[in-house]
Amino acid sequence: MRDMSTRKESPAEQLATPVQFLQGVGPRRAELLERLGLHTARDVLFFFPRDYQDLTDLRPVDQLEEGKLQSVRGTVEEIELRDIGVGRSLLGVLVRAHGGHLRAIWFNQPFMQKRFFVGQNVMLSGKPKLNGLVWEMAHPRVETLADEKEEPPGRILPVYPATEGLQQWQLRRIVRSALEQYADLLDEVFPAEYLEGHQLWPLRRALPEIHFPSDPDSLEQARRRFVYQELLVLQLALAVKRQQQQTRAKSPRLEATAKIDARIFRLFPFELTSGQRRAIGEIAADMASPVPMSRLLQGDVGSGKTVVAVYAMLLAVAHGYQAVLMAPTEVLARQHSLTLEKLLAASHVRRAQLTGGMSAKDRRELLEKITAGELDVVVGTHAVIQEDVEFGRLGLVVIDEQHKFGVRQRAALRHAGPDPHYLVMTATPIPRTVTLTLFGDLDVSTIRDSPPGRQKVNTYLTPESDREKWWEFFRKKLREGRQGYVVTPLVDESDQLNVASLEETYESLANGCLEDFRLGLIHGRMRPEEKDAVMDDFRRGQIQVLVCTSVVEVGVDVANATLMTIESGERFGLAQLHQLRGRISRGGFPGFCAVFADPQTDESQKRLDAFVSTTDGFRLAETDFALRGPGELLGTRQHGLPPFRIADLARDAALLDEARRDAQQLVTADPGLASPDHQRLRRMVLIRYGEALDLGDVG
Repeated sequence: MRDMSTRKESPAEQLATPVQFLQGVGPRRAELLERLGLHTARDVLFFFPRDYQDLTDLRPVDQLEEGKLQSVRGTVEEIELRDIGVGRSLLGVLVRAHGGHLRAIWFNQPFMQKRFFVGQNVMLSGKPKLNGLVWEMAHPRVETLADEKEEPPGRILPVYPATEGLQQWQLRRIVRSALEQYADLLDEVFPAEYLEGHQLWPLRRALPEIHFPSDPDSLEQARRRFVYQELLVLQLALAVKRQQQQTRAKSPRLEATAKIDARIFRLFPFELTSGQRRAIGEIAADMASPVPMSRLLQGDVGSGKTVVAVYAMLLAVAHGYQAVLMAPTEVLARQHSLTLEKLLAASHVRRAQLTGGMSAKDRRELLEKITAGELDVVVGTHAVIQEDVEFGRLGLVVIDEQHKFGVRQRAALRHAGPDPHYLVMTATPIPRTVTLTLFGDLDVSTIRDSPPGRQKVNTYLTPESDREKWWEFFRKKLREGRQGYVVTPLVDESDQLNVASLEETYESLANGCLEDFRLGLIHGRMRPEEKDAVMDDFRRGQIQVLVCTSVVEVGVDVANATLMTIESGERFGLAQLHQLRGRISRGGFPGFCAVFADPQTDESQKRLDAFVSTTDGFRLAETDFALRGPGELLGTRQHGLPPFRIADLARDAALLDEARRDAQQLVTADPGLASPDHQRLRRMVLIRYGEALDLGDVG
């Protein structure tokens, strides 16, 4: 119950009014609003529209023009659904409007009939066409209105994220009344001179315009204000996090002396690329400082990031410290262990692998050695951040495939002594705006070149009619001594998807076009020891063709494997396709990758076309970002960061740069955001990102 006493509520208390007590809500509608995450008056004020309906071209029927997007408002008079052939239907809805009648039609969408009733007030938006004497709109956008006078003409209407049981006109009324009653209670976050200097509208001007814009220019100014604020608060949080790491934490100075450098390079039986050397130089400079290194190492598939990470680990070991490499899967952890075995065979470095599948006795013995500092390098999965794992003298943490771990897992390793240095790796090149957002507290090293001798991969989007021709080529290469992968997206059969299951694919290949060759099977549901056995057989050439799911997407390195067939390519994301292709041509032979696909959407076709057009992972990352937008790619929940309310990284890249520069200047000039002018910003940073980024207090 709310406090009904005579004491006047403070603005903060009024803004915390439960939605149930807002005008036009009540208990039943409050439940629906809470499904949308709206619990208080403040939540409703900042419930930004997801889109807008431009009614500036709202017309009477007798003033319609063919082929232009226009809107008509009127009342439903007739609804008719009729069959027009086997399995085909036509729904017609006649609307009486100012200036005459308009007929809305839908082909083969009988379910639309349920949306209409005679006497209903609606608004139809679409491109009209004159059919005889009657204007028609095919498949128009439909808006239900409360009454004919609900919205004056010449307006841009907000379209909110909705839930069943709440219509747009109801949401608009609730938001409009909340604005009238509560908007003036809000505090401005920015000082007046800051608003003026950055050409930002004040809050009380921008808020009504973001909901009910007077015109397109006002909407743009209101959007700019809120997008900038959202991005600035995130960049301030990242800058503060960075500053706290640099001022509070102390790490061991691990200098790469000429002697240490020479000893490490002697272990590498190949020449490093200029990109690898540059990255090593940046990492060595960081590790020589008492400020903990926080660096992201990104490079394209096969660019040699692991060797750079090995250099960093050996630098820690050379100073008597331990290094740990954390990978998201046991297959990848095993691959890293094998790489280390190869590179460190001639060294005295004590190393071990810690994964979830170990026996209790082996695990206990290994943990005792880790705590006692008797192991120099540990490779593991999430198992290394469990509570019973404690490092005796940890100097460096390397996290591979960072996007598969949450933000707070970076700091979850238990250790004695000073804070370790952190090196984060990703094999998937990341669009620049995403890097500045999710990894804004990290310095970035990028490797763009490939090791010498790395062969080209030829990629084909193969039509079904050429399937037999491809398998003929595949068999020819196997007879020449090469190995290959056949990748399929599912383990089990699915009634919903027309995709062959993994076992089905394996059986048809083993008894069909690949019956003369040795096949193996691997997928994510197998036990770790089963996966290890299959991968070992494949590495040794005992298995010629590995039939698999995307479990081989990252880190599997078999130099002799040069062939890949990807089935149902439309089921994979662009980054995933690129990662899969990166498994072949890791030795001295050119690679060949054929994708069989049945794209059902324009986006799917564009994704596949982009994949076959280039092997540049950085270009593909930006293409993927443009095609899919930031939502799916960011996976901010997985990272532990709250999702954006209004910013869109694909659209707002310029504002992100501006907000990042401003945030860095603010934190440099006022490190704890302690000045009275920055108190509200400081509070917003803590409320929004304090927990996700483990900021403690800012001041």
